[in-house]
Amino acid sequence: MSPAPSAQIAGIYRYPVKGLTPEPLPSAALSAGQPLLADRRYAIENGPSGFDPAEPKWMPKPHFLMLQRDEWLAALQTHFDDASHVLTIRRNGAVAAQGDLETAEGRAAIEQFFARTFAGAIKGPPKVLTSPGHSFSDVARKVVSIINLASLRAIENMVEQPVHPLRFRANLYVEGWPAWHEFKLLDRTLAIGEARLKVVKRITRCAAVNVDPDTAARDLAIPQALMRRLGHNECGIYAEVIAGGSIGVGDAIAAEQPVLLL
Repeated sequence: MSPAPSAQIAGIYRYPVKGLTPEPLPSAALSAGQPLLADRRYAIENGPSGFDPAEPKWMPKPHFLMLQRDEWLAALQTHFDDASHVLTIRRNGAVAAQGDLETAEGRAAIEQFFARTFAGAIKGPPKVLTSPGHSFSDVARKVVSIINLASLRAIENMVEQPVHPLRFRANLYVEGWPAWHEFKLLDRTLAIGEARLKVVKRITRCAAVNVDPDTAARDLAIPQALMRRLGHNECGIYAEVIAGGSIGVGDAIAAEQPVLLL
């Protein structure tokens, strides 16, 4: 068996509020069975969804504000502070709203901003949703999403334009794997220091990746290009944390060799 290519983490990102700004992290503590800390901890309901914080259940993303449909979200610059739970929203460089997402008053401030500013673009009253331990992920499992930067360069060749990596809203960006090598890692275990992550699923891409995170313009057709060239619209992988540990930008990431049964 040929040796696996060496690779390292080129970037770590979390998304405290589903659909809003990625936040870069120099390092992160992974816990078994959990996503990155505060990743998709909140979502903004786009009209009544039936979500019950007392009995949280996974719901598909059309219930929430999301880039697949609401590309104007990318024009907002947001930051979440872990200590105060305050979300700050900037629009055109100026603070447009602030609120503590763990208080009714703070959530109301954020809800009123969206209701007032984007009344014609939303389906119903916006509501900030959260429930302890719940993640508003695109999939029901609690996962870490991983993108291979070489695969993004292959996509750039397909669409003949630069492709901003943050279009793909991954948690980990990896440099050092050949293009599409990540698809060979399904059911394999990835080692990053003491942390272990099991690759469980390829990521199916939706129209969200067509939105430029800098300009909020829907200016590419990436899923269609993937279908046309590769016969599928997948890019990236989901992995479940099976052993916790601290990870950081620059850390080596390696696929452990599968156990051969004799």
